[in-house]
Amino acid sequence: MAKDSSAAKAPGKREEERRRAILRAAIEVFSRKGYQGCRIADVAKEAGVAYGLVYHYFQNKDELLESVFEAGWSWFLARVIEAAGKGNTFDERVESVVGVAFESYRRDPKAVKVLILEVGRSPSGGAVNRGKAFAHVIQLASQLFEEAQRNGELKPDHDPKLCAAMFFGAIEMGLTGFVMGFIDRREDTLLAAQRQVTETFLRGVSPGTQRTLEAAWTSPKSSSKPKLAKRA
Repeated sequence: MAKDSSAAKAPGKREEERRRAILRAAIEVFSRKGYQGCRIADVAKEAGVAYGLVYHYFQNKDELLESVFEAGWSWFLARVIEAAGKGNTFDERVESVVGVAFESYRRDPKAVKVLILEVGRSPSGGAVNRGKAFAHVIQLASQLFEEAQRNGELKPDHDPKLCAAMFFGAIEMGLTGFVMGFIDRREDTLLAAQRQVTETFLRGVSPGTQRTLEAAWTSPKSSSKPKLAKRA
């Protein structure tokens, strides 16, 4: 009976392996040719499978791209939730979430490129589903910012949900610099960017920064006019 059970499970395992291989091939092609330039035939060739087999798992190119997004996003979301629970302070949790995002890029830069640049270009539903997924992670992250505000770690006049949206926006734009090739993808550069995104965001939302800025604006010595150098 045990042998029969194993034999029954084998086809299902092979099916899943084939599906994963096609998704991996799709990431390679989407990252290389973009959504518009990708053809199902290209994906089949990359995966080393028959052209018709791709259609056995996916109806069309849009569904293939959406499946790439769902797989990548679910992996990322699970790690964001885990990272948001680490650390004793708000600063440590923010640093941990940023670290997860940059580690995702180190782990699979091509997949991150597809998630950032190509998913929204699907004309039939991809952008909508991406929006729903992004709204979901913002809703979850806003709980972190609400807790920080209760603990005095977030400016009292800041909207936690807006802070969450700005936070992930900063992460996405930071990674876009690498994805687009504006920034060299070296480990020291990645570490510096990870640190810069974290520090820049925290400086903007921490109460200490607010007090510093208010003091600068209300100080009688301060002036909005630029100071000109004296002529000799």
